[in-house]
Amino acid sequence: MARSIDLNADMGEGFGPWSMGDDRALLDIVTSANIACGLHAGDWDVMAATMKNAVAKGVGIGAHPGFADLHGFGRRRMDLPRETLQNLVRYQLGAAQAMAAAAGGKVRHLKLHGAMANMAAEDADMARACYEAALSIAPDLIIMVLAGTAQQGAAHDLGCATACEIFADRAYNDDATLVDRSLPGAVIHDPDQAGARMVEMVRDGAIITESGKHIPTRIDTICLHGDTPSAVAIATQVRKALQDSGIRLAPFTGAPV
Repeated sequence: MARSIDLNADMGEGFGPWSMGDDRALLDIVTSANIACGLHAGDWDVMAATMKNAVAKGVGIGAHPGFADLHGFGRRRMDLPRETLQNLVRYQLGAAQAMAAAAGGKVRHLKLHGAMANMAAEDADMARACYEAALSIAPDLIIMVLAGTAQQGAAHDLGCATACEIFADRAYNDDATLVDRSLPGAVIHDPDQAGARMVEMVRDGAIITESGKHIPTRIDTICLHGDTPSAVAIATQVRKALQDSGIRLAPFTGAPV
């Protein structure tokens, strides 16, 4: 199978003395890192340390903005005016750019977090508002989108550099959105299952939903969540399964969709 795929993980999600996930281990596995910007998780010191480690490992740096919801980890839906939402994205991207520059790196891409991402996956106008805000201060930014959703449609309309993402550890609904975390089977914890399903999706060029439906889509990157107990084991197995299947690992290029 002569093609390449990027592996990304959400990280930098600790806060003060509280750590979350094994970012150091994940940085040896992934090719791109989505780093929390301090509002749903993370803080200035966590951002600085994560950026520094990503630069040292040669991993692509991404801003990972979410709602200002530390207590809910950015997973609670919020209804914000368009201008407020856009300023929220700009604020977090600006912080990420500053911390990356201080670490000798550069923010290469942007990926929305949690409820903000889920809402944008359902609402193209919201997705476009978020992406326009980010591109207004970083026109060359690669926008990472949930493949097959309204996010991808918004990025297509904008004609911006884009990376289409699928999830290794999440189940899918038949509209390509993620199964709600509160439902049984929404989160996949078995590394072998995660590895096998990623090989199948990349091979078929399609999202495979919980019902077995195939949704054809471009796939540029696979998300490996860092905040679950089996995160490193899943990431390791997904990487191995892809390589064993002849799929090369490399950062995404960001071609328009």
